Amino acid sequence: MRVFPKSCCRAAASAQLVASCTAAQYVGGVAPCNDLADSIRQGDRSALARAITLVESRRAADAQAAEALLSSLLPDSGKAIRIGITGAPGVGKSTLIETLGMQLCNAGSKLAVLAVDPSSTVSGGSILGDKTRMDELSRHANAFIRPSPGGGTLGGVAGRTQEAMILCEAAGNDIVLIETIGTGQSEVAVHGMVDFFLVMLSPAAGDELQGIKRGVMELADGVLVHKADGDLLPAANRTAQQCMLAMRVLHSGEQEPPKVLIGSSVTKEGITELWQCIEQQVAHWQQSGQLQKRRSQQAVEWLNRTVRETLLQELLASPNAQTEFAAAQQRVAAGQQVATAAARDLIRRCQQR
Repeated sequence: MRVFPKSCCRAAASAQLVASCTAAQYVGGVAPCNDLADSIRQGDRSALARAITLVESRRAADAQAAEALLSSLLPDSGKAIRIGITGAPGVGKSTLIETLGMQLCNAGSKLAVLAVDPSSTVSGGSILGDKTRMDELSRHANAFIRPSPGGGTLGGVAGRTQEAMILCEAAGNDIVLIETIGTGQSEVAVHGMVDFFLVMLSPAAGDELQGIKRGVMELADGVLVHKADGDLLPAANRTAQQCMLAMRVLHSGEQEPPKVLIGSSVTKEGITELWQCIEQQVAHWQQSGQLQKRRSQQAVEWLNRTVRETLLQELLASPNAQTEFAAAQQRVAAGQQVATAAARDLIRRCQQR
């Protein structure tokens, strides 16, 4: 008789648990996802991965199951430090996460990384390569890495990142890192999901700093000038000084502007200081009550965003509505009708049905 490894058995069991949470298994509209929820609470990473797949699904049959699962696990969430990391492509976000992540995991922390990859605007496809760029971290027993497609979502985060974060926290992760797509000022949406928002800059970021300071920099809780090693160290120090001046101007009404640090994932210099900065700042906000206020505001915005998305989906649920929507798009594109008027006409017609 062939004996399968325990990991294979757990994966097969988790797959069965997710399968049991489909629409066919509902009784009175409530999904029996208790077994899957229990597996997640026990830290089963295979169950966690499949649960995230469930909440990311766009199938209507999976929506109720995902909602039931999230409702069950919500009381088990909220205990982790939530960190968002953004920066221009090539600044070294994945490299930093691996270096910092290995340090945290080796110290005994449990880390979840939600890495959002850009989706093609043509095919809708995504590379999902962040896990391969964090090869060492992905093999660590205390780390869970989940790449997800951005799906064209404005703000640089996947459409179900907030839900995935709840699942990761319920699985016992102490720290949740969200790596965003890194395309500039549209990254601000991640600020509405995390406790600490880190902006990364390259050593020679003079022009880059001017381009992003009014958007992302105003929301930054901390700034890291990365790749500060070798011949780039002098440039990194100059950029840090320029950034400090900019942060003082942007946060002139505050007692102390967000800190600007330099660091290198190659030499490991500045990485410990970065984590100490994050940990101390979050602890300060927790003691003052500011952290709970911030999370409450984020939860309300999550509700508002979900209501808007749900109303649009229900509005365009019927084939006739989709046809009329396509016709409205054509009229607007051809300059035959103002967008606001087309939207009002479309909503009125859909409501009359």
